[in-house]
Amino acid sequence: MANEENSDVLTFMPLGSGQEVGRSCHYLQFKGKKIMLDCGIHPGMHGVDALPFVDFIDCDQLDLLLITHFHLDHAGALPWLLEKTAFRGRCFMTHATKAIYRMLIGDFIKIAKYGGGGESRMLYTEEDLERSMDKIEVIDFHEQKEVNGIKFWCYVAGHVLGACMFMVEIAGIRTLYTGDFSRLEDRHLCAAELPNITPDVMICESTYGTQLHESREEREKRFTTTVHEIVARGGRCLIPAFALGRAQELLLILDEYWEQHPELNDIPVYYASSLAKKCMAVYQTFVSGMNSKIQRQIAVNNPFVFKHVSNLKSIDHFDDVGPCVVLASPGMLQNGLSRELFENWCPDSKNGCIIAGYCVEGTLAKHILSEPEEIVTISGQKLPMRLQVAYISFSAHTDYAQTSDFIKAMKPPHLVLVHGEMNEMNRLKAGIVRQYEDDNDFKIEVHNPRNTESVSLHFRGQKTAKVVGTLATNPPDDNSIVSGILVRRNFNYHLLHPNDLSAYTELSNSRLSQKESVFYNGSMPLLIHNLKQLSTEISIEDTPKTKDPNAPTQIVKMFKGEINLFVHAAMNLIIIDWISNPVNDMYADSVLAAVLHAQTNPVLEKNVPVGPVGDQKVEALEKTLKEILEVDGKTAKIDVETMHITCTDQLLQHLLLSISQKMLSTMLPI
Repeated sequence: MANEENSDVLTFMPLGSGQEVGRSCHYLQFKGKKIMLDCGIHPGMHGVDALPFVDFIDCDQLDLLLITHFHLDHAGALPWLLEKTAFRGRCFMTHATKAIYRMLIGDFIKIAKYGGGGESRMLYTEEDLERSMDKIEVIDFHEQKEVNGIKFWCYVAGHVLGACMFMVEIAGIRTLYTGDFSRLEDRHLCAAELPNITPDVMICESTYGTQLHESREEREKRFTTTVHEIVARGGRCLIPAFALGRAQELLLILDEYWEQHPELNDIPVYYASSLAKKCMAVYQTFVSGMNSKIQRQIAVNNPFVFKHVSNLKSIDHFDDVGPCVVLASPGMLQNGLSRELFENWCPDSKNGCIIAGYCVEGTLAKHILSEPEEIVTISGQKLPMRLQVAYISFSAHTDYAQTSDFIKAMKPPHLVLVHGEMNEMNRLKAGIVRQYEDDNDFKIEVHNPRNTESVSLHFRGQKTAKVVGTLATNPPDDNSIVSGILVRRNFNYHLLHPNDLSAYTELSNSRLSQKESVFYNGSMPLLIHNLKQLSTEISIEDTPKTKDPNAPTQIVKMFKGEINLFVHAAMNLIIIDWISNPVNDMYADSVLAAVLHAQTNPVLEKNVPVGPVGDQKVEALEKTLKEILEVDGKTAKIDVETMHITCTDQLLQHLLLSISQKMLSTMLPI
């Protein structure tokens, strides 16, 4: 773990949606912090095959999981991860995403249970979903949060209600994960925001590669014209769409078109989803997350209360007679109501199916775009496919123009492409590299890893410590030494005085007082003589007489009062007392050794050397310096107590200072 914290390598690994679309799930590691971005399933697969490759990481070591939006390919594996693995980190998403996630995953469980192979192939149950809700925390747009030293906040991403882009900061290195985003405002959603901070790494979707979307007006006209043509010839028009997201956009268009064309009022438009009413309630609740046009309109009348659209809960409530328009989920015809209606209507050439969003490889929606002569039903039967198929993309993903403009505005030194088929991703990578290859002012590295393929990026950041508290009141001069306690919290360093520890940190400042009791029945002159070999800074105090037999008779103070010896003559005991720190502990050990030496090596009191240490200093100085105390008539004065040297010759003064310091360190090593 220590090596990971000190590493300058940022590792990124797609566990899903690496050179594919589906099961978005990414692993980010830097400075020992481990993050998962999204946790989806693959729409074209079933059971455990649809899961991301999480066995390549240790889920129990993840610090954080961030979900960008509620689509199954970004959040469909979340209940499984939270309830079926050892994940112990924290999970965040926006308020709207959490509300819709509960509904959408609940519907997915029902479809998987009754139409996808039974309970044996289910990844999780309704109970798992309910328990997962308690583990999901919410975040507001632009709200900054911090988990284990990881700072993160989010921006509006467009795409669907509640969708966001996450900016993650670890040790000053910022990574922007776009998720799915759109830079174009539509009928009800805002365009994706442009962050005002340049990221060091940008993880960007590449769904449409180098393709360019047609204008909103053109695609809406082509959509309504196609629908009109199908119902005008007596056909049934199926529009597969996910219950939440593009469905609301298409319903707004259809309701407006029906209002403008009274001749179509007798032809019903159905919103076929078991979630229909709940979906509309959610959209009305989170209208503040939509664009200004919708917010102004809802003050007058609710645009999501449709005049020409009816809700259809199931196929059992559907009277399949005559032309109609049915918008049904799921959007890729994998199963459910849209699949049932498609199988019923595909043999009739009068009918039509409009694919209005991106289709993943392996799904029926992708297959019918190649206009096959027949299709295979869920039950295994073959049916002729004669109905008209039209592809009109309302997918709220960026095209090449939007993506390249976004990259140009953000200017990330490192770009990682995800969420795109291999060919589209390669074309986008080539286009971006070509765009900046002759730009001397901006260099960009573009990566497009496959699933489980790691990308290693090197970042060497500077470590800066802020001086706070008492130490910051008087700014130090250049080249001066600042002494204090260096405190590290996550990736922030602070230098402060020990007394400020509790004010600026969650740490407390403790003082450890130590006492050592030693038997001693020797003479005091011998003890004092031994102690003076350690330090000249000794004071002896006689304590007032008292009736207390346990009171000390003398107190010996050493090293400016840092070490105190309490002499209990009547008890033949000496108690050494000091405040513990590395220096004082060393002093105390030396004092203890001196006491024990005096106890074990008694000397007759008359043989104990007497005389002040100052005389010894003078004698030692005379012997050491007798040849240079007077040189060429130049004299020097030495204060024996302070060892301050005064001399008119600077060179001689420096020489004397050096010699005297060496002499004293020999006489008094402590």
